[in-house]
Amino acid sequence: MVTKKEVLSKPVKTIEVKERKISELLNEMAQTGFQGKKLGEVFNIWADMLKQKNLTIFMGLTGSLSTTGQWKIIRWLVEKRYVDVIVSTGANISEDLLEAMGYHYYQGTHLADDNMLLRMKIDRFYDVYADEYQYRKLENLIMKFASGLDPQKVYSSREFLYLFGEYLDKKGIRSIVAEAYVRKVPLYSLALLDSGYGVALSLLKRKGKMIRIDQTKDMEELAQIAERTRRTGVIYIGGGVPKDTVQLATIIKSLSMGGKEETPHEYAIQITTDSPQWGGLSGCTLEEAVSWGKIASDAKKATLYCDATIALPIIAHALNESVEKRENVPDLSWVFEG
Repeated sequence: MVTKKEVLSKPVKTIEVKERKISELLNEMAQTGFQGKKLGEVFNIWADMLKQKNLTIFMGLTGSLSTTGQWKIIRWLVEKRYVDVIVSTGANISEDLLEAMGYHYYQGTHLADDNMLLRMKIDRFYDVYADEYQYRKLENLIMKFASGLDPQKVYSSREFLYLFGEYLDKKGIRSIVAEAYVRKVPLYSLALLDSGYGVALSLLKRKGKMIRIDQTKDMEELAQIAERTRRTGVIYIGGGVPKDTVQLATIIKSLSMGGKEETPHEYAIQITTDSPQWGGLSGCTLEEAVSWGKIASDAKKATLYCDATIALPIIAHALNESVEKRENVPDLSWVFEG
């Protein structure tokens, strides 16, 4: 029987305004309430993951964050190896190319006259603008790369993106894909064609060259990573296909082991604006995932209901302050040897 004294054993931390590091503020916020508390918890769990031995950190990256000034944060996470495997939407790992090529996205307004923007060949992402002609250049870059691939070979998205990363690195285009190539971070996109990649590859097919991508190879490889590294943690920025792909890797791993042993994710953090009552995957709680054997019942986990464009820069800066170097980086070089 829990006593009243035990229930009331942790006082709320009252935040005082003073000079301090962002990481120090988040540590105090983790002792407050509501989403401020969750912001602090997400930071602390991520920092804890980076201290673990033999833990592979998967990131599910959704949405179109690269257009909002976030892509260099993801590139930095790859560079520092604060993530080990990324499953992304096609948008996040194509739209960063525009700026990596030397162009820009522009501040706009969600109250714009979209007919006027159409006439001007300006594309709108809520309150961010892109020059349509510059956007086509990133698609043309993808098409030019893909035109040099072997049409007789069937690629996984990871193989395709690894080769693209090599191509970009040689050109000095320091995108997320290029950094993943340099750091040997496996990068997957099971929704690859729902982006500029789809436009580029479709146009290339019309010119007589079809590049084939087998998504089953991706799922099998992700399951192998989960199986061989055993201990896993997950970071979900949003939900959608990237989140479910990483979740399913644990199921495939379990089934491949005869279904007799469950090794769900030991750590899990999620930053989302979707709520669970609609029944969709993006809003699905980490607790619900326990019923599937995807997240461990005793996992260190936290869900932050917040726009990632608010939370991600704050958490990244706090990690930069508090984590000098990740010592226990898993070696995934074997992934690229097949």
